[in-house]
Order: sequence, then C-alpha cells, then structure tokens
Amino acid sequence: MKIAATFENGQIFAHFGHTQQFKIYEVQDGKILSSAVVDTNGSGHGALAGFLKQAGVNALICGGIGQGAKNALTQAGIILYAGVAGSADEAVQKLLAGNLSYNSDITCAHHGNHGCGGHHDEGSCSHHGHNCAHHEE
Repeated sequence: MKIAATFENGQIFAHFGHTQQFKIYEVQDGKILSSAVVDTNGSGHGALAGFLKQAGVNALICGGIGQGAKNALTQAGIILYAGVAGSADEAVQKLLAGNLSYNSDITCAHHGNHGCGGHHDEGSCSHHGHNCAHHEE
C-alpha cells in the first residue's frame, strides 16, 4: 500500500491544489517500509489526482482540499484523509495506528493563492477572506 501526504518542510502542506511536493510512503503490515519526497512538477488541482494514481498511491493525507479535487481522488480510487495538520511522518504513523484525527468533509471553496487547512485554532480560514468549512472532531 502507498500513502501520500502533501508535503513542505516535514509538515502536511495546507492546500492540496497548491502542493509542490508529496511524501509517498510504502507501507506493509502496518509498518513504513520506505518513503520518498517527489515533486509535482507544477501539476495543480485536477492533475494531482492523476499524478498520485500513476504513482500507485492508495490513500492521501492533506490539509484543505476543494470539491473538484475530492471528486478526482474518488474517481482515481484514492482514500482521502483531509483536514490534517502537523508532521507528515507523525500523521502516517497515526493513520497506521488508527489514531489519525481528520475531517473528510472539509472543503475549500476558494481559488486564491492562500493555503487553508492549517487553521484549526480558529476553525476556518475566514480571517483570510476564504470559506473553508473545517469541522473539528
């Protein structure tokens, strides 16, 4: 199984459609066998689902994500764990242990250049003028 995380400087990148890199983890029997950071080569939004599918990814951990990208991931057969922030490595370990806090209902309804998904202290990105529907669990 392969798990990908939007990635920047060791952390989950806040907005799926703007991520420059993914960290892809090869997992077997609940353990990480290997991992590698891969560049998206400028792919954005809809193209990223195809990028992940070609890489053989089964699941994605990310921060904010738009509905179109969610649909593309579903069509690609990739399980989504959205609304996650913090260390990418820790998030994958928590997922494998069944302890990852995520919100699959998160939706980012903007097309600006600001990230979203990492504003758990306020519950939304509204202070950036965006409409990101975070619902903490």
